[in-house]
Amino acid sequence: MNEGAAHATGDILVFLHADTFLPSNALSLMRTALENQLYVGGAFTLQIQSQISFLKAIAAYSTLRSHITRAPYGDQVIFLRKSYFDALGGYADIPLMEDVELMRRIRKNKKKIIILPFSVMTSDRRWHQEGFIYTLFRDNIIIILYWCGIPAEKLAKFYPWQKE
Repeated sequence: MNEGAAHATGDILVFLHADTFLPSNALSLMRTALENQLYVGGAFTLQIQSQISFLKAIAAYSTLRSHITRAPYGDQVIFLRKSYFDALGGYADIPLMEDVELMRRIRKNKKKIIILPFSVMTSDRRWHQEGFIYTLFRDNIIIILYWCGIPAEKLAKFYPWQKE
């Protein structure tokens, strides 16, 4: 992500997961949001591409959590002013939790991000592959452990795509 940001020529950086889809007017929504100089960046409301009530509830919880904490996760499509991202030093070079760590630094610097009331649609693939309950508990426990100071490198072994 840092490599891509280094080569970007625009004034807004968009960090989009490969399995997440933006609304058709996403670029104008981001530009409009960042016209307000109060914000250094933002994210979207999360929607999971599924008719399963449990996954809809997870998406609703994620949205509520990010509105309260102003700390969205990467699957909500984080966007930032390039100038601020560069001044902040970009993403930490860690195997996971880089989005959590970035939001921690933004909050520590007393800067603000906006959570847009427009949804991005993310795939339900990993929930089906890994199991709903397992994925929910694993992800939340890992976040709690990270906030408690456990290094991301140690936590990465619990993610299937991090195993070598």
